[in-house]
Amino acid sequence: METKTGPAGEVIAGSVRHAGRLITWIENGHPDTREVLRELAPHTGRAQLVGVTGPPGAGKSTLVAALIGELRGQGRTVGVIAVDPSSPFSGGALLGDRDRMLDAAGGDRGVFIRSLASRGASGGLAAAVNDAVDVLDAMGKDVVIIETVGVGQGEFDIARIAHTVVLVLVPGYGDALQAMKAGITEIADVVVVNKGDTPGADRTTKDLSGQGFERTGPPGTEPWPVPVLTVSALRHEGVPELVAAVDRHHGFTGSTRWRTEGERARRRAQFAARVADRLRTELLDPAGAALGDEMLADPYGAAEAYLDALLRAHRRLTGRHRAGPEPGLEKP
Repeated sequence: METKTGPAGEVIAGSVRHAGRLITWIENGHPDTREVLRELAPHTGRAQLVGVTGPPGAGKSTLVAALIGELRGQGRTVGVIAVDPSSPFSGGALLGDRDRMLDAAGGDRGVFIRSLASRGASGGLAAAVNDAVDVLDAMGKDVVIIETVGVGQGEFDIARIAHTVVLVLVPGYGDALQAMKAGITEIADVVVVNKGDTPGADRTTKDLSGQGFERTGPPGTEPWPVPVLTVSALRHEGVPELVAAVDRHHGFTGSTRWRTEGERARRRAQFAARVADRLRTELLDPAGAALGDEMLADPYGAAEAYLDALLRAHRRLTGRHRAGPEPGLEKP
């Protein structure tokens, strides 16, 4: 593979400074970002991607810190993207929870940790997350952990990014999960009852295990029975078992169509997010989009006409054509 130079080459060589700068470029929409990411693309696809999600207060950051310690003890390098709630004033990430992760890293150059502001993105997942994951992947990290803000409809996006999704809960959550069962089976590959040293942890684990969660994959593949584990991240109890469960799932999906279909879904989401971001920037910038007063007088009709023209171009590029006339496109 051709040796890269410039920012891409520095990231591939493992430069922490250049990786951090590139992620800042991604967040800020720097014009040179797209070309650097294109140069990094052939060097991605090697990292194991692990999503960590769950309700606020479940101890996700403490668990991630424990995972860092366990993985480093096994000799694996680790990258972390922590998606934080955005500050309502600056738009920046609120970084308080990252401190314990940094303590876990302890200046270890085998660990790279970066917070991203959600900036109001659906479910707290920043639009930049996929690109930032690619940076850490190209940087050579063995495992990239994505920690999300909390559980919500948008958190289902994590399943399009991570190979394995770890859902972190706390004792007493079993009854609430019964009502959420259908949704949980769509996103969780491993369920963790954290704070396992507190009363009720074993009961919650037993209740959840008895519900028989499983993930279904592409047609023709075997379902994955979702394990439910009790963990105390603070005491590092159950963490080796959690890493082993994540590795089992990674091996299970890697030997079937799960992985290839999942990667296609991730790239589709990445494509759609980039197109949406570029369009949003273009259309909301008064100097960037030629939206005349006649279009703004009827924004609904103008939007439909604009999208019809855009979709016609899309179908032309992808070779997809509808039978019969396309609505709104009768006039040239």
